[in-house]
Amino acid sequence: MFPFCRCHSIFFVLFLFILSLSCPCFPARTIPDKVTVITSEVHNATWHDFTRFLDACKGSQVSGMSELKKYFHRFGYLSSSSSVTETNFTDCFDTQFESAVILYQTMLGLPVTGKLDSDTISTIMSPRCGVSDSAHNNISDNKSPLHATRHYAYFYGKPRWGRSSPMTLSYAFSPNNMIEYLSLSDIRTIFSRSFSRWSAVIPVNFTETDAYESADIKIGFYQGDHGDGEPFDGLSQ
Repeated sequence: MFPFCRCHSIFFVLFLFILSLSCPCFPARTIPDKVTVITSEVHNATWHDFTRFLDACKGSQVSGMSELKKYFHRFGYLSSSSSVTETNFTDCFDTQFESAVILYQTMLGLPVTGKLDSDTISTIMSPRCGVSDSAHNNISDNKSPLHATRHYAYFYGKPRWGRSSPMTLSYAFSPNNMIEYLSLSDIRTIFSRSFSRWSAVIPVNFTETDAYESADIKIGFYQGDHGDGEPFDGLSQ
């Protein structure tokens, strides 16, 4: 009995040895100390945070509403009274905030409901320019009449390109004012893709040229103050 078992053991070990020689070898891979797994709960955390405001209307009391009021105040839709400063807005959906929501919906062409409906919440969540809208729409206080008006700024004499539609505009990159942390190839790809998206919805074609001085659109990267008191980069910019 025992010699039989020993014989089988030898054959089994020999089998494992031959099997190890026939299998492909793979280099060892270092396992990271910490693995981050993005779950659907984490991915949707921002949206879930905003759903508490969904369909809130006058008379509602929702935790965090004061932060949303700061957003409306930041962009010129909600003025703070003499007894209320930007730092101590309440969580109550009051008459003043209802007027701010109506003004916001009117200015942005949303359905005017006076409450935080899904369209309004989605717009609030979208990236936007950091400049206050009151600078362009004269809405520094809630006593202003509600109206949606487009405001434009023209150069003196309102010059226009005398070209047939669809027109073609050339663009070029500055030979001296570029950035180093992105390659020129990546920058060119990004701008080409962006101009293509414009061309898809407007009757204008864009073509890159090496003639920077004669290009219709000159692209460069600069530092400094552009004169309106607002930073180039940052949160909600």
